[in-house]
Amino acid sequence: MTTSLDRDSRAAAAGPGVFRPAPMAWRPVAVVVAALAVLLFAFAGEYGYHADELYFRLLGVHGFAWGYVDQPPLLPLAVRTSMEIFGDSMWAIRVPAVLCAAAVTALGAMIAAELGGSRRAQTLTAFGVATSTMVLSFGHWILTTSFDTVAWAAVLLFVMRVLLRGESKWWLWAGVVVGVALYAKYIVLLLPVALLVGLALVGPRKVFRDGKLYAGTALALVIGSPNLIYQATHDFPQLQMAEGLAGTDGEANRAMFATNLILLFGPALFVLCMIGLVKLFRVPEWKPVRTLAVGYLAATAASYLIEGGRPDYTGGLLIALLAAGCVTADRWAGARKLRLSVLAVSLTLSTAVQMLLSLPVIPKSSLRDFQIASMALETVGWPRLVQQTEAAYRALPAADRDRAIVLTENFGEAGALDHYGHGLPKVYSGHNELYHWGPPPQRAEVVVAVGIDRNRLSADFTSCKVVDHIDNRLGIDNPEQGVPITVCHGPKKPWSALWPTYRHYNAYL
Repeated sequence: MTTSLDRDSRAAAAGPGVFRPAPMAWRPVAVVVAALAVLLFAFAGEYGYHADELYFRLLGVHGFAWGYVDQPPLLPLAVRTSMEIFGDSMWAIRVPAVLCAAAVTALGAMIAAELGGSRRAQTLTAFGVATSTMVLSFGHWILTTSFDTVAWAAVLLFVMRVLLRGESKWWLWAGVVVGVALYAKYIVLLLPVALLVGLALVGPRKVFRDGKLYAGTALALVIGSPNLIYQATHDFPQLQMAEGLAGTDGEANRAMFATNLILLFGPALFVLCMIGLVKLFRVPEWKPVRTLAVGYLAATAASYLIEGGRPDYTGGLLIALLAAGCVTADRWAGARKLRLSVLAVSLTLSTAVQMLLSLPVIPKSSLRDFQIASMALETVGWPRLVQQTEAAYRALPAADRDRAIVLTENFGEAGALDHYGHGLPKVYSGHNELYHWGPPPQRAEVVVAVGIDRNRLSADFTSCKVVDHIDNRLGIDNPEQGVPITVCHGPKKPWSALWPTYRHYNAYL
């Protein structure tokens, strides 16, 4: 009987560039992908919108743009398109997120097959990817990492096909994916740079003599050029955004880097990722793709030092490391004629924890007693915030309502007021792209401010009074709980002079 180890040994003996992948186990992988989609759609309507989703919706409704100060145009466009097809609902805007999670899961299994992984190794990889905190999170909410991680996984698969099979045509496809991905998140450029650094350090350096590598690079630049031109003609706002993120969030992110890295896939899967990292250096037949391991280390170091210490920025590379780890675990168990029961139990327990961290599985009525560190808590309370803001506005005298605006501290509040609000005046915010939609008109002499510090407002207006504090009535301690609603009168300077002081570039939190 011929084993996968025998096939891998013969492929390795034939030399680099002729390694052949294992056949794809499409049926079990499809079962995992389908189960993930069912799970994500089952929870798609629970709790409420994430602040980022409200922001993407707001940008999409406002109209298409070639770029924004904090992101390229793809996500707002995808949200707007999904709303046009399925309606203006949470479920509708999360359809692209579910599709991205499904695609990443399938790509993970394909990477395992590319490494020679058996049917069991591919299924294990698909299960691991699908149940990771990272994929469950960006599969439930539409986030900037949703499309970005798909691109990273696809580029990694294509690069592996070049290096293991010797099929240089895949450089062209990698270039196409990078070019398209530039419309989702600029950090995708970190991947090819990190991989090229790895190729220069550990080889195979012969790829630098391959014309298709440079053709793929040209394709990426041509496809992404409108987006890059937008940056160049708008004073590179993404660099200003990156500087703002590093200044406000960088220190905290770096302090939590190790913890967040482990939580990104969960402890059990993280161990497999680290096994894969080591084995990429040590397994002979994987020598041509050692650049993936070096690339991960280089990209993570760059992200830590430059981009504010976010491990999810390079999470796409972890998918390749996880695939290598799953193939290794499967071979180890097969060589010893063991079942992967211990690993299966560990992954099952890990999955339960990761679902608690990623999905709204706890009934909303029980959240008061189970306030675990979860993004889901950030989605609770938006309708209540809008109700309290509307009440503050309606309490104004009629003459004040005619010259009033609403001013919010962040894009989540602005997006919630746009989506749920009725009868409110125009909403303004100095947060990220929304700053460029201002300033308010000079006739706006009354401000209903949500979440803005009273001391700051008192410096700009002749009178200010806190009229309420946001209370979600569920006892949930999330970012909006307790923020003030302040009514101010009489701006001390023209809005054109006041408005620049309200600009701030950072994430929602």
